[in-house]
Amino acid sequence: MEPYVTTTIDVRYYTHADAADIRQTLLDVHADAYADRADDSFVQRFPWFVDHWSSNPGFACVIGYDGSEPIGYAYGAAAMPEREWWRDHLDPAPEQSRTFHLSELMIRPKWRKAGHSERLHRSLLDARDDHLAVLLVDVTHPKVQELYESWGYRKVGERQPFPDSPLYAVMLRTLPNP
Repeated sequence: MEPYVTTTIDVRYYTHADAADIRQTLLDVHADAYADRADDSFVQRFPWFVDHWSSNPGFACVIGYDGSEPIGYAYGAAAMPEREWWRDHLDPAPEQSRTFHLSELMIRPKWRKAGHSERLHRSLLDARDDHLAVLLVDVTHPKVQELYESWGYRKVGERQPFPDSPLYAVMLRTLPNP
């Protein structure tokens, strides 16, 4: 399939207050993005993750639209102090440590390889006043890790948050965006 390229992506910002309104959009984009892994039990738990993250009062999300069609999204939430994903890997902790946990960055297949993931990532983090952003990348996807490194992240450790989840690289970057 040829990548779909457009320059008219509209990026919309959402918060915890919008969670019920955007829930199905998040689930639909995820289903399209992971259609080839729909039988994976961890992938099937995604609705729980959406509900978990969006129930956080610090939840923030951007969704990109091509007209009325969602092309992808990025979301996460402010980390609770002392519960940051990097906490077990950095000693001493950064002096300025208010952190945003970036949980998901997802682009539907039709719109991949057109720069939309970087635009959604930047749009989400540009709206934040945190000192740091942290995310997790499946260690079996080195190209994804390289992409995040090109955006200013560095690997600080590894973690497996659930017994059935992949092992993830913990990647950290300083905000604001360069």
